[in-house]
Amino acid sequence: MNTAKMIDHTLLKAEATKEQIVKLCEEAREYGFASVCVNPVWVNTAAEELKGSDVKVCTVIGFPLGASTAAVKAAETADAIQNGAGEVDMVLSIGLLKSGSEEAVEADIRAVVEAAESKAIVKVIIETSLLTEEEKVRACELSLSAGADFVKTSTGFSTGGATVKDVTLMRKVVGDKAGVKASGGIRDLNDLRAMAEAGANRIGASSGVKIMNGEAVEGGY
Repeated sequence: MNTAKMIDHTLLKAEATKEQIVKLCEEAREYGFASVCVNPVWVNTAAEELKGSDVKVCTVIGFPLGASTAAVKAAETADAIQNGAGEVDMVLSIGLLKSGSEEAVEADIRAVVEAAESKAIVKVIIETSLLTEEEKVRACELSLSAGADFVKTSTGFSTGGATVKDVTLMRKVVGDKAGVKASGGIRDLNDLRAMAEAGANRIGASSGVKIMNGEAVEGGY
């Protein structure tokens, strides 16, 4: 298991500064992480900092509530890709899913997939802490149907983060048709290994450096 290549080195705090984003990118280069995950306003900065490396720039769409319209999410996706994003983590329309509007949920995801035009990997954040077991299953199924590349547990900004139980369920639903990203509350190497064993092949964490160095972390994304 190449631990570093599983990690999306993440900084999504509203108060993150350019200096902190630059440091994030420097760390990602040094450790060989899969990507840096930053808010859309920092995509261009990250792309410049990571030029010439194989670290991708990941950003978030409709974040953190998922309550933007499909058209807005599509526009946000196109803008992010133009600015240098190679991966986008979109938040599923949670309210629509819980209202039973499954066609609208699928259309919402598909709008982002089509806007990405195969130029970026699309991950769908289903926000597991807000869903029932049945809703988690349907969220994964709709993500697959809409052509998404990954399903992801959490934004890290809601009522809970990744759990082994949820990752196991998500992997069972998507099989080998999509990736599974676990994010939210993954603070050390033991957490990462547990998620990987449950079926996650990507990890979102703000503590990537400490994970790689075997340090324990309190709190964090």
